[in-house]
Amino acid sequence: MASEIVLVNVSGEDKPGLMAMLTSTLAQFQVHVLDIGQAVIHDELNLGMLVQIDKRTQRETVLAELKSRMREMGVNVRFTDITRAQYQDWVDSQGKPRYIVTLLAGHVAASQLAAVTEIIQRHGLNIDTIRRLSGRLPLASVTETTVRTSIEMSLRGNLTDGDSLKEELMAAAAKLMFDFSVQRDTVYRRNRRLVVFDMDSTLINAEVIDEVAKRHGVGAEVAAITRRAMNGELDFNESFRQRAELLKGLSLSVLREVASAVSLNDGARRLIRTLKHFGYKTAIISGGFKYVGELLKDEFGIDYVYANELETRDGVLTGKVHGEIIDAQRKAELLDEIALAEGISKQQTIAIGDGANDLPMLNAAGLGVAYHAQPVVKKTAQHAISNFGLDSVLYLMGFSDRDIEQALADPAS
Repeated sequence: MASEIVLVNVSGEDKPGLMAMLTSTLAQFQVHVLDIGQAVIHDELNLGMLVQIDKRTQRETVLAELKSRMREMGVNVRFTDITRAQYQDWVDSQGKPRYIVTLLAGHVAASQLAAVTEIIQRHGLNIDTIRRLSGRLPLASVTETTVRTSIEMSLRGNLTDGDSLKEELMAAAAKLMFDFSVQRDTVYRRNRRLVVFDMDSTLINAEVIDEVAKRHGVGAEVAAITRRAMNGELDFNESFRQRAELLKGLSLSVLREVASAVSLNDGARRLIRTLKHFGYKTAIISGGFKYVGELLKDEFGIDYVYANELETRDGVLTGKVHGEIIDAQRKAELLDEIALAEGISKQQTIAIGDGANDLPMLNAAGLGVAYHAQPVVKKTAQHAISNFGLDSVLYLMGFSDRDIEQALADPAS
């Protein structure tokens, strides 16, 4: 007799021992389990199990026994016959590409989910699983503006126009106030090992060169050059030399004062502590001042720092640059060099930045994130975070709040 394939769906209040009773019943009749999946939301169980019953004559006996046992447990059970053609389609679908969409919002509303899922459906992708990465919210805090919710969707299908998918999601995100990420679900995505930061306006909340210039009375001139460089309107090397020249005669003590006054951006400390706990390598690759980068390295245990050095003489800036200038192309090269030195695939790297001079580095990394970036950077980068703190990157990496809190609870972190 030919075997039968049946989809068993169990739903109801989740109870201890339910799975044990279900599987022991199947084992009694030597039933093969082809697939299994389960979700529990607010103690409500929804379980699916695809099984193969060897003898067609046993089908009714097996299903009757399952129905009786599940009734004893006080849950509902439903059976659906699956044809061999349907089963083969299911087997064939496992070869299709997989993607991860991460949604970040203050509190996820139905309108945001509707927009994202409709766009996904239009591009021929099927949602396999959905999981919540952020912690459960007390009811009183659901509408608070400081709330941050993250949902991860696992997709399957052939994506023919990734740029169009991103553009549609960006338009929806701008309208409905959420951030998102779309990534290929590969072994590299689940095994990142190096995270590289731009420094000014990414890791810290200031452009140090602008703050120093204000103290020297050339704030407006330097800020104008910085703005043009960050927007991609001016060659970075030339812009840095022009700004360094304007700082000629500045006492090095002023740079120290400014460096000691800057603060980390929201979520930076939480992100770095979590990364260090889990053994990630970290680096600062910046077009800013190495002096500031070294302070951050000492405080947080950053593994590498590459940034620009200003020439000094007798404790005063000469207006010249010491050594090579860390420009856009050099940033991307340094990412490669660090990965090579650590024996890490470039696909296992993450780069985070905000300016046009970060784009080559962001696009060279396995995951490039534009953080509160200028429009040209946000549009060109692979991924963007515009509404939340730096620690949101952890959600893009697949970490849940539970993972993060466990890491931070470790005294060594």
